[in-house]
Parts: sequence; structure tokens; C-alpha cells
Amino acid sequence: MTVSLVTGAAGFIGSYVVDELVMAGHSVIALDDLSGGYEKNINKQAIFVRGSIDDVSLVNALFDKYRFEYVFHLAAYAAEGLSHFIKRFNYTNNLLGSINLINASVNTGSVKCFVFTSSIAVYGANQLPMHEDMIPRPEDSYGIAKYAVEQELIASHRIFGLPYIIFRPHNVYGERQNIGDRYRNVIGIFMNQALRGEPFTIFGDGQQQRAFSYISDVAPVIAHSIELEEAYCDVFNVGGDTPSTVKYLAEVVASAMNTPLQVNYLPARNEVIDAFATHEKVARFFPILQKNVSLEQGVSRMAHWARQHGSQEPSTFDGIEIWKNMPPSWRTITRGGDVL
Repeated sequence: MTVSLVTGAAGFIGSYVVDELVMAGHSVIALDDLSGGYEKNINKQAIFVRGSIDDVSLVNALFDKYRFEYVFHLAAYAAEGLSHFIKRFNYTNNLLGSINLINASVNTGSVKCFVFTSSIAVYGANQLPMHEDMIPRPEDSYGIAKYAVEQELIASHRIFGLPYIIFRPHNVYGERQNIGDRYRNVIGIFMNQALRGEPFTIFGDGQQQRAFSYISDVAPVIAHSIELEEAYCDVFNVGGDTPSTVKYLAEVVASAMNTPLQVNYLPARNEVIDAFATHEKVARFFPILQKNVSLEQGVSRMAHWARQHGSQEPSTFDGIEIWKNMPPSWRTITRGGDVL
């Protein structure tokens, strides 16, 4: 039986990848520290290990014990905007943790392919539509870390022969998502605010554009990519094709949640204004896995789940390293007894 490791397996994307692998007959080791996901998300047929990719001893022990054939690395703290203010945590978790996995993959010698979920954050601003032939110019710490891991995989293939596949998903949403995270996943944030009877918060005028990606357009491609050796050592954008403004998204979510649209406009953040990518390449390699779920369809499905799931108290990140220029709406954590 094929033995595969999935990191970030309790997160909603990772949990769907685990489901796909289990259905395909893999023996799956699901690794997650539960910092942003839920154990209940993980398929019961997988072996769940609670722990962090930052734990070198744990990572090495798992590779020695299970001799993984495939590694699906989805673990990351993906709060792109917040990454400016948590640089040390971002690079420790998203870069150095990834290096632990790459080292173990090379040293074990059993890994046939290392699948990594990067991000379109590597492209930076003013490169639209984003396509794989562009030279990345990341503008935030999250994108820099992701691009560094991509470069390490390329180097590890060249020096050690480790095969890899890199995916660059974007704005993924769907059932099982952590809707209580105030720093990322705008659809989840809007739905949680609707459940709590609060207005939707929009940074800037809401005209910034994103191509939102329903989970079924992303997870199956990642999970089954290893079956196509022609895709090895290549890079693919993956996700939704149609960009929408955040303002329009708010209208769609309000309608799906059966709530009046109320918006609290906040000062614009320092972020990429428009971000959407082309997907001709991934469609050419994996045509039967493309679902192309519309924003309206995907939001409706997630809204049904969210209403059953219920609201959550918005989380706060208690390890802020830089306070300067942080958006005021994020300055809700106490420091020295004061509300910031």
C-alpha cells in the first residue's frame, strides 16, 4: 500500500486532500498541530499525529517509521497580510518547517514526489493575469517564504534528485474552513459576521479583485497530481478562473446567508490590489479534474454548511512582533494590560 504524509491535514484544504488519498487507497499519516484546523476534519481512516513540522525530531521519526513514498505539504500559517507583523513566526513556520520536511525526504530516500502548496502571493503586484512563466516578485513575508521553499525544492531536485510538484492556489474557500480566523479567508470572515449579526468589514473601497476558488477545484488536483509523472518538477496555478470584487463578494455572501447587506468600510491595507491567475497549464495537464464551480454555487454550498456549523468567536494572534502600521481593526490584543 502506498504510504503518504499530509501536513496541515486538519486544515480544510488538507483534510480534503486526505479524503482523496484515502479513497485512492493510500495509507495516510495526517500531521497537524491543530493551530488552525480541527481534528474532526480528518478522515477516520488516516492515522492522525498531532505535532508541528517545526519539530525536527518528530519529523525525522515519522519519516524513519513510515518511509513515505509521497509528501503532500500543506502546513502553513497563511495570513498573508498579517505576515508583515509576524516575520519571525512566518519564516520559522512556513520556511524552516518546510526545510525539515525536505531534509527528511532527501535523507530517507523513499520519497517519490514532494507536493508543495505554494501561493500566487509569490507573484507580487501588477502581474495580471498571473501565469507560471512570470518571474515572481513577492511583496510580503508570506509570499517570500513560499517562494523560498519553491527555490529549495528546485535546488533539492538538482542536487539530490528529489522530484517535486508545486501548486500555487489562491483564495480557496469551502466547508470545514475556520471561519473564526479574523486575519484570512474573507468568505469565512463574512459568513461568521453574518452569523453574529455584524456588518461585513471591507478594507478600502471593495473594488480590489480576487478569483475565489472553491475547494473541489483545488484539492483533487493536488491529491492526484502524483499519478502523472509528466507533471513532476513543474509549477501550476490552481483555482478559480473568474475574478470578482470584494464588494460583489459581500453581496453574494449576504444573499447566500439570507441576511441584509451591511458593510463597515475600513482604511485600505497595504496589500496587492488585484490578484488573479490563469489556469491553462493545469487544465492541460489535469483536464478531468477541473470542476469550475462558480462563486455563487460555491458560496451557497459553504453557506449551508456555515449555518449548521454556527458562529465562532473571532480568534486573535497573540504573538505579534511588529505593531507599527498594523490595521486598527487588528489591534485588539492586549499588551501590558492596554487594549491596542
